[in-house]
Amino acid sequence: MNHATLILVSLSFIVLLLILIYIPRAVIVFNKKKAEEKDSAVTEVGFVVDTFHDVVSKLKEKERELELLRKTAEARASEIEIYNEDILQSVPSGVVSFDRTLCITRMNSAAEKILDCRESEAAGKAYAEIFTSPLSEIIARKQTLERTDMGYTTRNGKRIWLGLNLSPLKDSTGTVIGQILVFTDLTELKAFQSQMELRERLANLGEMSAGIAHELRNPMAVISGYTKILSRKAESAQLPAVEAISKEIAVMDRIITDFLSFARPTELVLTEVDPAELLETCISTVENAAQGISIIKQLETHLRIQADEILLRQALINLLQNALEAMPEGGTLTAGVRREQGSVVVTVSDSGHSIPPELQDKIFLPFFTTKERGTGLGLSIVHKVVVSHGGSLTIDSAESGTTFSVILPYASGA
Repeated sequence: MNHATLILVSLSFIVLLLILIYIPRAVIVFNKKKAEEKDSAVTEVGFVVDTFHDVVSKLKEKERELELLRKTAEARASEIEIYNEDILQSVPSGVVSFDRTLCITRMNSAAEKILDCRESEAAGKAYAEIFTSPLSEIIARKQTLERTDMGYTTRNGKRIWLGLNLSPLKDSTGTVIGQILVFTDLTELKAFQSQMELRERLANLGEMSAGIAHELRNPMAVISGYTKILSRKAESAQLPAVEAISKEIAVMDRIITDFLSFARPTELVLTEVDPAELLETCISTVENAAQGISIIKQLETHLRIQADEILLRQALINLLQNALEAMPEGGTLTAGVRREQGSVVVTVSDSGHSIPPELQDKIFLPFFTTKERGTGLGLSIVHKVVVSHGGSLTIDSAESGTTFSVILPYASGA
């Protein structure tokens, strides 16, 4: 073996030795590197997974917060809605809202009471189905209406006075979404004002008329005396004329007597009176004239009032006679006594012809009458007697008849 071969063999041995030494190390390094890469990949996946879970957890937490906020907002909105509803139902004025087509959307309890109509019956209906003229025409115009007073008759025939406003109904953006009607029942106030005006007019008229009545009675007495002389000396052919004069003088004397009774200052002799007993006595006085008329008594007993029994009896008999005269063809007369809070109400109702609304404000005026032979002083005297007792006299007339109500203070301590 020459020297070159020996060198070649030595190199081959060295190379083989190096391969045997470094290959295992390379494998170890390679495996270690692969393990490190695998661990790195696992770490990255875990990071992503952990981040995802963390985000999901935070999203759920935010979702719970949003749900809590939603429930809080709904509860708040419900509270505001209930509060607004409480306000709407508590105000003493009537409130009715309409949509753009003037169909009724809401009606509060005050409106139900004033109009005698329930919201469940009116909601969704057109304005003309619930409101009558002239209020229906006002609503139809859709014009803003400031405070105005007007007489109004409901669908049920109830006569009332209203003070009302009509204005556009707007949403939060200012867009008109309908109309809103706000009104107040002025019936009692108008009745009180009417009573006060009538009382003043009657007082002034009474003072002025007392002297006139006396002056008329003097010449009437002279005429009556001459008529009696004529009746004794006149021929038989002239007697009918003399009798006619005597009858007319008697009518005029009755008018003057009523006039003096009306004009004379009322001096009350007050005693404790049972209104039920008094009314029953008055009914007994007039029931002989109640031919073809049935009488219904609705008397609440054991009530007491301080009254002048004679004057009050005169007033009640007058009302009962008027009721009978309103039913010439027969009917039903209903007389009642009841207590309402601090007052006693005596009612006399007939089923005869109604009194037109335009005449109801005039019937208590002296000398106003719709009867052919009436003096027009009967109801004026009744009104005067009732007012002198610290009471009031009202009328309610419809197709079913007319009711007069005498409202008197209940006796204190009774």
